[in-house]
Amino acid sequence: MSSTAGQIIKCRAAVSWEAGKPLVIEEVEVAPPKAMEVRLKILYTSLCHTDVYFWEAKGQTPMFPRIFGHEAGGIVESVGEGVTDLAPGDHVLPIFTGECRECAHCKSEDSNMCDLLRINTDRGVMISDGQSRFSINGKPIYHFLGTSTFSEYTVLHVGCVAKINPAAPLDKVCVVSCGISTGYGATVNVARPPKGSTVAVFGLGAVGLAAAEGARASGASRIIGVDLNPKRFEEAKKFGVTEFVNPADHKKPVQEVLVEMTNGGVDRSVECTGNINAMISAFECVHDGWGVAVLVGVPHKDAEFKTHPVNFLNERTLKGTFFGNYKPRTDIPGVVEKYMNKELELEKFITHSVPFSEINKAFDLMLKGESLRCIIRMDG
Repeated sequence: MSSTAGQIIKCRAAVSWEAGKPLVIEEVEVAPPKAMEVRLKILYTSLCHTDVYFWEAKGQTPMFPRIFGHEAGGIVESVGEGVTDLAPGDHVLPIFTGECRECAHCKSEDSNMCDLLRINTDRGVMISDGQSRFSINGKPIYHFLGTSTFSEYTVLHVGCVAKINPAAPLDKVCVVSCGISTGYGATVNVARPPKGSTVAVFGLGAVGLAAAEGARASGASRIIGVDLNPKRFEEAKKFGVTEFVNPADHKKPVQEVLVEMTNGGVDRSVECTGNINAMISAFECVHDGWGVAVLVGVPHKDAEFKTHPVNFLNERTLKGTFFGNYKPRTDIPGVVEKYMNKELELEKFITHSVPFSEINKAFDLMLKGESLRCIIRMDG
């Protein structure tokens, strides 16, 4: 057992006190893990667009003060009662969704939508007792996505912790815990492009580039990137994107442009923007008879998907995916092994690195559109 097991730990955390205001590095108290919980020492965390989205709280339920962060790598510090498959010292990735291994979804080979632990953006407390494990001077601080990795120590449900190869560099593989797995898995697990096929990727942020990487790994011959920002194309070439279409350059809907370019439509499309019009375009640009479109982006809560039913009758398929259809505990260790075996390059996604004291710089870089992933070094 570690010397801190069962004790309250005082450590630094970047606390968001109000929407859109810079995070403040504070000393927080982190309670020990309760039954089926694990306390982790976070070594590296990275900033994902989802953190920014909820920090801005423009379309969300505002919940402050809160500790954001959900893409990270760390080491188990101590475990709560009933935890048998993790021990202090294990190298792990915290995951924003979970795998209880007991519900119908976890028992199904086709689903990763755990009933108990699936993502809940409005829950700021632990599932077991409805309490926070973070406090400042006795005042509770809310959790985010059950992970809250912008803290040197954090507490998670055991079902949201993936145990990985201890030889894997945590400053690289931490990005596997959200965006990269989401995009890569959407292509390889859900779209499943046949070798030699044509794939369109809508949105060339980190998730879209991971989807393109998945298309390349699958042996696609043409990978068409669709984005309104022409600056993204140079970067996208590193991820296998062969052609670029900017919808703003055309007078007709982008799906018509893609159908013309590909003699009837692409074989697969992966939508990574969350823009409802892009979602409709992604579906309408796939070839009849065998085309498959996969939706990854999260739409506005009031958005409606409208297309003519004939598009389905002509044997096009529309699918959705959550976290690339990966089960966190079962599958994510294997994604890390792909990196270790040089089948998946992660370095390309990591454009910046800052010490924990400069975490707000990571937000600035993402808001300016300059970074794909910025690694935050907790010891720095």
